[in-house]
Amino acid sequence: MVASRGQMAGEQTRKAIFAQPEWLRGVADRVGDRRLPEGRVVYTGCGTSFHAAMTGGEAIQALELVLNPPEADLLVCVSHEGETRLTIEAVRAFGGPVWLVTGKADSPLAELADEVVVVTPELEESWCHTASYTTAVAGLAALRGDDVSWLAGAVEAELEASERVTAHDRFVVAGAGRDLATAHEAVLKLREGAWVAAEAYETEQLLHGYLAAVDDGVRAFVLQGEGRAAERADDARKALELLGADTTLVQTRHPVVDIIQFQLLTLTTAEARGAEPDRIRRHDERWAAAAKAAGTGLAD
Repeated sequence: MVASRGQMAGEQTRKAIFAQPEWLRGVADRVGDRRLPEGRVVYTGCGTSFHAAMTGGEAIQALELVLNPPEADLLVCVSHEGETRLTIEAVRAFGGPVWLVTGKADSPLAELADEVVVVTPELEESWCHTASYTTAVAGLAALRGDDVSWLAGAVEAELEASERVTAHDRFVVAGAGRDLATAHEAVLKLREGAWVAAEAYETEQLLHGYLAAVDDGVRAFVLQGEGRAAERADDARKALELLGADTTLVQTRHPVVDIIQFQLLTLTTAEARGAEPDRIRRHDERWAAAAKAAGTGLAD
């Protein structure tokens, strides 16, 4: 079903977004005393799960890992339902010890994993994954020994902010270092949830040629970061503003917290445009056929 104008879009997506504080409060207990071992750890996944994997450390997209398996001590896979075909191929190509961060204890990936870490209290119903992303990111942080107890309150505060809406047709989100994962995840939410053209860039890459296709029709967000990344983020903001792009320099704290405004932006933009984020457009037979042809199921 497509939401009509004036009708609230994405009931399941909205439910998941606002359930995040509760889901996050349980992450530390679900991870327990498990910690990643010493040595080289690489992370993998597809789609939203790959963006979560990027926050863990050295991340390799599942297909790239299949093509060139790394020499590492441990592979950490992220997959909400544990059924992603290319992630399964990546595990088999790796051949070494594997941990799985997931929302489901029993799955094809769980059968292959040496350790299964279930970080969500249930499976997310919306295919425009939000709560399963933030809990996976928090779970990876907990496995590294980070304190994740503050994240639920910080997300709760973000959710109390006014929801955003924009009439732009093109979006650009840039970030560097830890914020690059947020840029990619923000763009994925806008594309699959609101069906708008959105592009993610590493901050420095944006400044080398890509600006030629930016104009005053672009809504831009630059994730600030720290140190040298923050300096280049400010340079990017200035460049984008000179081109007439409506630009926001976004202060960043943590990937779990920073993604929330983009989840809200996706909801309000989808509602304003009559889009339905819950099934990421696969209620339409053309997009369903395209996903089937690509051999992809849910957004993972």
